[in-house]
Amino acid sequence: MSDKELRAEADAVLTRLVGDGRGTARLREDQWQAIEALVVGRRRALVVQRTGWGKSAVYFVATSMLRKRGAGPTVIISPLLALMRNQVDSAARAGIAARTINSANPEEWDAVQAEVEAGTVDVLLVSPERLNSPDFRDTVLPRLAATTGLLVVDEAHCISDWGHDFRPDYRRLRTMLAELPSGVPVLATTATANARVTADVAEQLGTGGGDALVLRGPLDRESLRLGVLELPTRRTGWPGWGSGWRAAGSGIIYTLTVAAAEEVAAFLRQRGYPVASYTGKTENADRLQAEEDLLANRVKALVATSALGMGFDKPDLGFVVHLGSPSSPIAYYQQVGRAGRGVDHADVLLLPGREDEAIWAYFASVGFPPEEQVRRTLAALEQAGRPLSLPALEPLVDLRRSRLETMLKVLDVDGAVRRVKGGWTATGQPWAYDAQRYAWVARQREAEQQAMRDYVATTGCRMEFLQRQLDDEKAAPCGRCDNCAGRWLDPAVTDGALAGAAGELDRPGVEVEPRRMWPTGMPAVGVDLKGRIPEGQQAATGRALGRLSDIGWGNRLRPLLSAQASAQGGVRAVDGPLPDDVLAAVVTVVADWARSPGGWAAGGPEGMARPVGVVAMPSRSRPQLVGSLAQGLARVGRLPLLGSLGYTPQADEHGPHRSNSAQRLRALAASFGVPDDLAAALAANPGPVLLVDDYSDSGWTLAVGARLLRQNGAGQVLPLVLALAG
Repeated sequence: MSDKELRAEADAVLTRLVGDGRGTARLREDQWQAIEALVVGRRRALVVQRTGWGKSAVYFVATSMLRKRGAGPTVIISPLLALMRNQVDSAARAGIAARTINSANPEEWDAVQAEVEAGTVDVLLVSPERLNSPDFRDTVLPRLAATTGLLVVDEAHCISDWGHDFRPDYRRLRTMLAELPSGVPVLATTATANARVTADVAEQLGTGGGDALVLRGPLDRESLRLGVLELPTRRTGWPGWGSGWRAAGSGIIYTLTVAAAEEVAAFLRQRGYPVASYTGKTENADRLQAEEDLLANRVKALVATSALGMGFDKPDLGFVVHLGSPSSPIAYYQQVGRAGRGVDHADVLLLPGREDEAIWAYFASVGFPPEEQVRRTLAALEQAGRPLSLPALEPLVDLRRSRLETMLKVLDVDGAVRRVKGGWTATGQPWAYDAQRYAWVARQREAEQQAMRDYVATTGCRMEFLQRQLDDEKAAPCGRCDNCAGRWLDPAVTDGALAGAAGELDRPGVEVEPRRMWPTGMPAVGVDLKGRIPEGQQAATGRALGRLSDIGWGNRLRPLLSAQASAQGGVRAVDGPLPDDVLAAVVTVVADWARSPGGWAAGGPEGMARPVGVVAMPSRSRPQLVGSLAQGLARVGRLPLLGSLGYTPQADEHGPHRSNSAQRLRALAASFGVPDDLAAALAANPGPVLLVDDYSDSGWTLAVGARLLRQNGAGQVLPLVLALAG
């Protein structure tokens, strides 16, 4: 077949793919170059092109042509469910039968695998996490590798730990690549890879040799108008952002935390805007509904975390707003790329906040663990002599479950552990801690954070700045952004909008959910607690003034709960009496709590009884703050201050600085006791008590304190803290 005939065949597939009834759709030259390399040359290719360039068209057109020539099904490794859903729909338009295996459809896995074996599936989309599922890895993956006609790695920057969104599951691709028969083409695609990440991805995919094709295009997004608006406080940054701009069409409002997304969505709905929140905590069915509502323009915006980062495809998105600055300009470029794909103009606005860097610091703190923790995990697996599940392993190591799982995945790729039925085992293979590389990655993250500060402060072209961060050789001033064409937003905020935002932000009070189950595996570490916490030992649902990550009260609470350098060279908590305005806000929280359904002032048979007194948790770091909070509540509420729980001789002098629930509870379980004077006060004042503390992060301190108080005669225990850590 001639080149002209091949090109005509490819254009015909594209016409069906995009639904062009006139039959005028044509591939661009660089798209055809990639397709030709895959179909004719059976080569490996790495395509780095801007969002909206048409990377999916390359692999769907190539799939259709390869299948016509007798090739096996295309396997696409795709990281996000939103991306998978879009791709399945796109494939159907071109007559391509696409199926998916991911965490959202386990009930369909057997049927999908049967269809693949029967040869009726043209495209199988697989989440990277499936690559290391024991059953999939040991039974399905080898058959796929033997029969695959084209392997596609979408969002390939996830392979590289130099990238902003490294995912260790992607490293499993090495196994599949090694098992591919000779001549099977491979396509890796991404919109967000600088030169370092491009080289790393090429090396890991085995595309670093002279036979590889690397297609890298300019990254300017001509439809986007970028702007930054620095405002005195975050409250002036809540919608409406000013009278000078009304967002056209529908869009996405990004926040840095789940709490902020939920707060902003609630505020906007109260102001009459149809919006929905979309975060990592959103149930899959609710995510799907939110995506469909935005696609159908039933909502004005999704208020989202980075859970909506890659793959969501709505060509006519008219705006992307960030309430808070991402820590990486590359991540920022990717997120703003959701807008303006199929329209001539879209607005992109960044509203940085003072709390952004504290959030950056938190996410940076959960990187790859220090060597000591890794070695301890390997030793625990070796000593067990059997597979250990994450819940069983967690009490034996000092890592949160999500961080522990990520570390194990890296160790699995490195050959030190293996995931099997029943959990994880140590392989006994030698393993070296690559401290130099981990330190270098950490420095890269710091450099990215500085680049985001520079992006906010720059007086030059903002699009050119982002292009240069991605090593785009064709970076040039865009002529559209606020620095090139002048500010397009009025920073003034109307009194009404400001009052509405201030009212929402200043409203104190967050529910504190109690712990109801003890962590798995506590008897294995010498603590005889397991299963459900008995009703008679549980705390009630409590209250906090706010979250440390809040846009409103978080800004007031963070300085009160911060640490500072000590004269001895360490750090110590800032301590002092509770400020009057904070005490007044706490009193408001208690009053609202009392009037809430089920509260002691609401009445009714289901309501709790009025507290009979106040009890404080002991505090080595902030005794004045906690003591004045307890005293102030007792005084204003005209309640007796019954006393404080005490430390036992077994208490850790430095506190339970542990990162997972099992280890925290292990440190706390024997740390507190009920002094005689408090026991006597509880006996003399039977009934509910307020249990106060400075803040709660894991909830285990309050759980242990509530258990002790209830065992010593207290009725309900009502936790009240200044702040939640999350």
